[in-house]
Amino acid sequence: MSPETQAALIAGIIGLVSLAGTVVVALRGFHATVQATKMALDEAHRDAADTLAVYREQLDRTVAEQHVRTLNERFVTAADKLGDYEQPAVRLAGIYAMAALADAWDGNRQACIDVLCGYLRMHNASHPGDGEAPLGLGADREIRHTVVRLITAHLRDGAKVSWCDADFDFTGVVFDGGDFSQARFSGGTVSFAGARFSGGTVSFNGAQFTGGTVSFNGAQFTGGTVSFNGAQFTGGTVDFSGAQFTGGAVYFNGATLTGSAVNFTVAQFSGGIVDFGGVEFSGSSVSFGFGKFSGSPVNFRNARFSGSAVNFVSAEFSAGLIYFSGAEFTGGTIYFTGATFSGGSVEFDYAKFSGGEVYFNVAEFCGGTVQFGDTKFSGGTLGFGNAEISSGTVNFGLTEQSSAGAGFSDGTVSFAGTQFSGGRLDLTHANFSGGTVSFEGAQFSGGTVDVGVVGEWIRPPQFD
Repeated sequence: MSPETQAALIAGIIGLVSLAGTVVVALRGFHATVQATKMALDEAHRDAADTLAVYREQLDRTVAEQHVRTLNERFVTAADKLGDYEQPAVRLAGIYAMAALADAWDGNRQACIDVLCGYLRMHNASHPGDGEAPLGLGADREIRHTVVRLITAHLRDGAKVSWCDADFDFTGVVFDGGDFSQARFSGGTVSFAGARFSGGTVSFNGAQFTGGTVSFNGAQFTGGTVSFNGAQFTGGTVDFSGAQFTGGAVYFNGATLTGSAVNFTVAQFSGGIVDFGGVEFSGSSVSFGFGKFSGSPVNFRNARFSGSAVNFVSAEFSAGLIYFSGAEFTGGTIYFTGATFSGGSVEFDYAKFSGGEVYFNVAEFCGGTVQFGDTKFSGGTLGFGNAEISSGTVNFGLTEQSSAGAGFSDGTVSFAGTQFSGGRLDLTHANFSGGTVSFEGAQFSGGTVDVGVVGEWIRPPQFD
């Protein structure tokens, strides 16, 4: 190779190396530029994101404030319509507007419900709102019933917005009808305290009460019908203490009470009907303690008691009827302890005792009748310990309702310490194939105790 060719080749190689170095330097510069650009873009993105977050927060706050203002305006507008005494249609529109607002306003739903309930308290069946003409009563009745329908629609399965856990205050409301059927009350407080049921039908048929408290404290039942047929009470309290039953009817037919407390303490029954026919009491308590029965019949026909307590402690029976005919006692206790019987009748005809306890201890029988015609005792306890029988009748024999006396195959009937100074205890036609009837410690100073033909008893009664 000639020197000139070698020189040219070397020069070419040197040129290529120089070019490569230049490219490397350029690439390094480009990479640095890219990194710097990326960092700048990242910083700009962060700044933009922070700025956007601030704007979004401000926008959300503005939208929320505007939403609240809108809801408040809707509330004021709806409430204002409810006060229009001249135009029932405007009031009706206000009712629907308030219910719709309750659906949309989670934070103040209870306030909207309170307004609807307040309308019922202010516009009673017996007196319209101030300044309202009597001719508007028909329209106002429709509005009141609409309020009840709207409330119930939000308490039923399938409601788009549920009010089941809300509180409802119907204190002092006068009801001439209303439909709460199939409603579900779950945990809130529902008050009908001091309400008056004067006519029409108020239905709680199939309603479910789960926990919480339903109060009819001091309510007055003067007419119409209140029906809890098929209702389910699971836990919680149903309070009728101090209620007055002077007319109409209250039905619990086929209801189920599981672990609930139903309180009729100090209630007065002078008219109308209270009907627990076919009710299933399981682990519940029902109290009629200190109640006064002077006319209303209370019916427990065909009810089933398993582990429940029914309390008539110190109640006064001067008239009326208490029916336990056909009831089944497989557990639980019924107390008539300290009750006074001066009239009326308590009937256990065709009842079945395979367990459970019924006590008339320390009760006073100065009139009236307690009868057990064709009642079957295969277990459990019936006690009249230390009771006083001075008048009236306690009958285990034939009755007008039965064709046979009571049948005892097991269990205990005790008149231990009972004082007989008058009246009649009838054990004729009773069939004793087992069980125990005891008069140990009983005192006889008058009246009649008829045990029939003692020789026919497999287990004769026990006397001191």
